[in-house]
Amino acid sequence: MTSTDTRDVAATVRQIHSLQEAGCELVRAAVPDLEAAQALRAIRERISLPLVADIHFDHRLAIAAIEAGADAIRINPGNMKRSKLPDVLSAAEERGIPIRIGINAGSLEKDLLERHGGPVAEALVESALRNIRLLEDRGFTAIKVSLKSSDVPTMIDAYREIARRTDCPLHLGVTEAGTLLNAAIKSAIGIGTLLYEGIGDTIRVSVTGDPVPEVRIAYVILRALNIRSVGPDIIACPTCGRCEIDLLSVVEEVERRLEGVHEPLKIAIMGCVVNGPGEAAEADIGIAGGRHAGMLFKKGKPVRKVPEGDLVTVLLEEVAALTGRRKP
Repeated sequence: MTSTDTRDVAATVRQIHSLQEAGCELVRAAVPDLEAAQALRAIRERISLPLVADIHFDHRLAIAAIEAGADAIRINPGNMKRSKLPDVLSAAEERGIPIRIGINAGSLEKDLLERHGGPVAEALVESALRNIRLLEDRGFTAIKVSLKSSDVPTMIDAYREIARRTDCPLHLGVTEAGTLLNAAIKSAIGIGTLLYEGIGDTIRVSVTGDPVPEVRIAYVILRALNIRSVGPDIIACPTCGRCEIDLLSVVEEVERRLEGVHEPLKIAIMGCVVNGPGEAAEADIGIAGGRHAGMLFKKGKPVRKVPEGDLVTVLLEEVAALTGRRKP
């Protein structure tokens, strides 16, 4: 989801291009007012990713976003005027776009909060089923559902139960997950657990601030579960007393230089030659450090010795040769 002011078309388009370069495949933008809804038209014309409009409360903004060319909208039907919902559904149906029902622990219906004693998993599921019926009873079936909570066990339990009770596609996420480290850990546990169980169709990692790291974390989760391989998987040892090179600087530079590379490669950067190649025998390419030098290896087999100062350069040259790209 973009973090820019949607009304600032140029800034939003720049951020979407950055997200796409990182591997984003769907992008969502907030629509707080009519000006933002109308800005979607200019944004849509300048991007190639599908654009989802995020709407709260006002049915007029949903209709305006659809008319501006949004490829999908996200609403919580329960917080819209019930009498106006058919107008939104008609506009979506006319344009042939889906609707995501976005259930959030922070905005559940009051009767559900009272009945269940708070925003627990059962309340999220009941809200989702209620809103699914609200659309289906009006003949609208192009539905995706999310049930987000900032509490990871609640989120996991809610998705498990909704997956048992509906065949609607599910969008996974831990909402309000915080800054980078917290977001990565919470999302890896919540999203990763569900994906490993076969639950979920799209995912979004929520990070406070710049959304580009959201995409990178998402792909790490997918790679870790062998679901999708996009971009380099960098294996790096935690270092110990045998490490005689500045391994952290090497790893950070390689990661930075390989941003934007989407070919699936397994790259090992190990701190010593004692067991580095053996521990990373499955890597396509790797380096293992030594005193003032290191060993280049492929699939666990040593290739040649490389001076410490040339390790990054040589590794990137090998990556370029494997991918057919210019050296990053």
